[in-house]
Amino acid sequence: MMLDMKRRGRRAIVHEELPTEHEDRLIRYLHRVIRMAVRFMAILMSLVIVWGSIYVLFVLYERLSFPPVWILDSRDILDIFGSFLVVLIAVEIFINIRLYLGTNIIPIQLVVATALMAMARKVIVLDTEKTGPLFVMGFAAVIIALGITYWIVSHSSAERPPDDE
Repeated sequence: MMLDMKRRGRRAIVHEELPTEHEDRLIRYLHRVIRMAVRFMAILMSLVIVWGSIYVLFVLYERLSFPPVWILDSRDILDIFGSFLVVLIAVEIFINIRLYLGTNIIPIQLVVATALMAMARKVIVLDTEKTGPLFVMGFAAVIIALGITYWIVSHSSAERPPDDE
């Protein structure tokens, strides 16, 4: 990995993961192949977002149209929230892909925020009857670690002054 010493705005030092210029022709070619694969993943993620949105509509229709009609119980509401959050997580992943394509930089703060959102979704739809205390404690440890990581990354990038160029 090449270290890109330029800072954009208030961003921290970043790594250029797939540089467009490299002395080895094979490496340059492989970087292009990987960029094309990432573009393909962006297209697929767009389709997943559209299909996920249609699925949310389907879940809403299904829950509201069957007896008792127009009444949602707590399990229905959790299923709907879970469906919404899955689509929102897909949107966050798409934004990660788009930022990576546009800047060739992995946006660490956004990746950690996406992971936190995924964990929050899991907590919201967690079935406590089927989950043991050890799993919940491990889950809590992961959420705390992600929260601390997010706090460190957000504070470290906010405290760095922009470069004078």
